[in-house]
Amino acid sequence: MKIEWIVVGPLETNCFLVYSEDSLECIIIDPGAEPDKIIRGVKANNLKPLMIINTHGHVDHVGANKDIKETFEIPLYIHESDLKLLKSALQSGFGLMIGAKKSPSPDGFLKEGDTIELGGSHLKVLHTPGHSPGSISLLGDGFILSGDTLFRGGVGRTDLPGGSWDKLTDSIKNKMFNLPANTLVLPGHGPSTSIGLEKDSNPYLT
Repeated sequence: MKIEWIVVGPLETNCFLVYSEDSLECIIIDPGAEPDKIIRGVKANNLKPLMIINTHGHVDHVGANKDIKETFEIPLYIHESDLKLLKSALQSGFGLMIGAKKSPSPDGFLKEGDTIELGGSHLKVLHTPGHSPGSISLLGDGFILSGDTLFRGGVGRTDLPGGSWDKLTDSIKNKMFNLPANTLVLPGHGPSTSIGLEKDSNPYLT
């Protein structure tokens, strides 16, 4: 499994193209803005998109859903607990400022324990609420896509609607921190890190 990393929009959201090196089948994760940039990334690598996954429903992670879904004619998935956020994402002035478009309705929902097959490998869905009610992380072989739950030296904010500090810290300490220390963390914003580094030194969690 390979990962192409594309930074999009004014909040520098990390959009990930996770794909099979053999089949070139691809999952597009968090297309938050700049759909043309994401489409170029897909085509430059000759990838074959299978689906879109939103780690949560905030506008900077879903703003390009419409263009990506229509371009590649692929289904969209999110956790059901973030459906309300997905539907209301454009209500903020910020959404309009970044050129976000109203997201299509999801074609299905992901839940804790689901697995997504990709060219003989798979991603496992972890429900990691706290930043939002339906935040998910995607666990692969040696890495985790953490959305806006865990960052390098930081954690997701919990002051937005549906946020919960207790749920956020529970998601991190009782799910993520049970992973091997060398697990690579690929967050929704900013640089990568590792479970071991955050467990030892994240100032919000020590």
